[in-house]
Amino acid sequence: MSAARLVLDANQRPTLSTARLRLGVPALSDTAAILAIAGDPRTVEHNPSDLVADLLEAEELVGRWVQHWDDRGFGYWCVREVGSATVVGYCGLKSMHAQGQPVLNLIYRFIPAVWGRGYATEAAQAVVAWAGTAQPEATILARVRPDNEASRRVALKAGLRPDPALDENGQDGPDLAFSNRGDPRHTGG
Repeated sequence: MSAARLVLDANQRPTLSTARLRLGVPALSDTAAILAIAGDPRTVEHNPSDLVADLLEAEELVGRWVQHWDDRGFGYWCVREVGSATVVGYCGLKSMHAQGQPVLNLIYRFIPAVWGRGYATEAAQAVVAWAGTAQPEATILARVRPDNEASRRVALKAGLRPDPALDENGQDGPDLAFSNRGDPRHTGG
């Protein structure tokens, strides 16, 4: 993987660029694109509680993402192919707790039209690398359903490893934990 390039946007928030992708902080103008992703049952097959029903719900979701950025200085990025304004996915980090420990939950979700191109891996690798510099003490956690082989592969390719101590039941069933704990570059717990 080639390193992602970091540029700060007009609000001093990080924008990441890879060979094929641009990850930018979401805006309310991205709401329809987020609905197209999170409102598609195929993209939430393993996490059906994440299904977004309508534009209002998508707007509320994007609003929470923007608020997370405002409060914490990081969050979910909208992912676009280089040279395109169309949002093809989202990837990023959200503060939460797993097994009572603070973690940064890594998510990656893309429209089915771009599945199989390696975009989730490319974006997740960029986000994990960014977090390793910006949040070196943080535990990065990807929660994966046991039967979601594609998500498991992305977590592993992003440099995370199985972490059974953080496995737990999520809203849609068991979550297998993949984290950066045990990675010598990770300085936290």
